[in-house]
Amino acid sequence: GSVWTPGFSLAVVNKAVNLTEGFPYISVCGNAPPQSCIFSQVLNFGAALAAWICILRYYQLRDWGVRKWPNQVILWTGLLCALGTSIVGNFQEKNQRPTHLTGAFLAFFVGIIYFWLQLFLSWRMKNLPQPGAPWIGPLRLVLCSACFVLEVAMVVLHSWSMRSVSAICEWVVAMLLFILFGLLAVDFSRLDGCTLRLQPGSGSLRPPPDSPTSLHSGPPRKREAKASQPSLIKDIYYYYYC
Repeated sequence: GSVWTPGFSLAVVNKAVNLTEGFPYISVCGNAPPQSCIFSQVLNFGAALAAWICILRYYQLRDWGVRKWPNQVILWTGLLCALGTSIVGNFQEKNQRPTHLTGAFLAFFVGIIYFWLQLFLSWRMKNLPQPGAPWIGPLRLVLCSACFVLEVAMVVLHSWSMRSVSAICEWVVAMLLFILFGLLAVDFSRLDGCTLRLQPGSGSLRPPPDSPTSLHSGPPRKREAKASQPSLIKDIYYYYYC
């Protein structure tokens, strides 16, 4: 909740939002400067952090034996969620509404798909490690279910012009997604390290061939000595006899 506190507080102080008229959406609090600047910076930082978490999770699942294609599907849904978060922060709803709504869809709806896919993967692969307490799995299921229900309620209530209740659902969904990302720290608690493996290409790397002159000219140092020798004799002759 502290992530949104500066922008929300500035929006209330600057009277960009009026709480007596209704509870505002998250995006409304980040429409006008200076709170829009903080809004963008916070979401950009959160998007970068979310992308790094998704990449780290990808390599962890790979080391646990998850096949490549489902692991990549999970990775790309997480990266799309991070991209949507950045879009929401940089394209304000007041200025670029279609782009902003596209980013919100990626952040909220694709974001919850990211966690549903991981739950489905843990259900299908019984041999996957389950770090943490036994109640972590059921807690994730409850949070994902609540998040999905609230997202549907948010859209339906907005279409019914119940904007304040819809905005409250949006704030709760954002908090639940933060908690779900935070719960991945339980899985990373047993992470000793991360390895990056580089695969060579089809062609082999070979050193460039020597130039034709270098094949018959001898070592470079000897050539330099021979080249500098006449100059050295000339300098000595000039010093003693001139």
